Amino acid sequence: MTVAELRATLSYLVPGEVRPVYIASRAGADAAMDIGAEFEERQVTVHDGRTAIPAPSLDREGFCLVAHAAPVTDFYHLEDEREAYEASIRDLVLDAMGGAEALVFDHTLRSDSRAVRGKRTTREPAAVIHNDYTDASAEKRLRDLLPRAEAEVRLRRRYAIVNVWRSIAGPAVNSPLALCDAATLDAADLVASERRAAERVGELELVTYNPAHRWFYYPAVTRDEAVLIKTFDSATDGSARRAVHTAFDNPAAPADAPPRESIESRLFVFF
Repeated sequence: MTVAELRATLSYLVPGEVRPVYIASRAGADAAMDIGAEFEERQVTVHDGRTAIPAPSLDREGFCLVAHAAPVTDFYHLEDEREAYEASIRDLVLDAMGGAEALVFDHTLRSDSRAVRGKRTTREPAAVIHNDYTDASAEKRLRDLLPRAEAEVRLRRRYAIVNVWRSIAGPAVNSPLALCDAATLDAADLVASERRAAERVGELELVTYNPAHRWFYYPAVTRDEAVLIKTFDSATDGSARRAVHTAFDNPAAPADAPPRESIESRLFVFF
């Protein structure tokens, strides 16, 4: 089922005096994030990105939907086909965004079903509005991944981080992504927050309410489509630098809609 727009409930950060701490979940049936902060639910209008004119773009809104037939038989056994998949999404992102090179550095499987998470050992959808990187944590991630000399060279030129998000089962009807038009986001809406995971401590951005935010989603994203989300861009030329986003409960989803099963892959793009 698709509709031109929805009224949906999204979770915004309540401003506070204490720096929020986001503790990343471990995969499994009971996967759940733990955030030392208070959130408030807000009803917002979420527009259908498939029918938007002009269509959202990486440079303007910070996200887009593209056709992409993934060369993968089973995403739960990605190691067997990782090389081919990563080559395909590098080409996909470079074609969409430009750039000289792209580096794939992360894959995360998620489901909104406890049963699926238990069987597949995956994580839950992130159900608070966030962006994956601050300026500082994007730079730190690059330094963590590359040799020092190469990192210094890369940091002197433009670089970006793009997420490639897709359904790995049927169309994603439950728990779709809501994506905020970057042009409607104010710097004052972003709160740098500590992100703790078993393997490292980083930083992300949580988001406070602003009625100017304009939200989009893509109904029923299929296995042969991908949502590209720009989560950081070092360029300051007026193009989108980040697209905050969240999973949300889809009020238009049929009662018998299957659970969401998805993968997101992160890439550095170098210019």
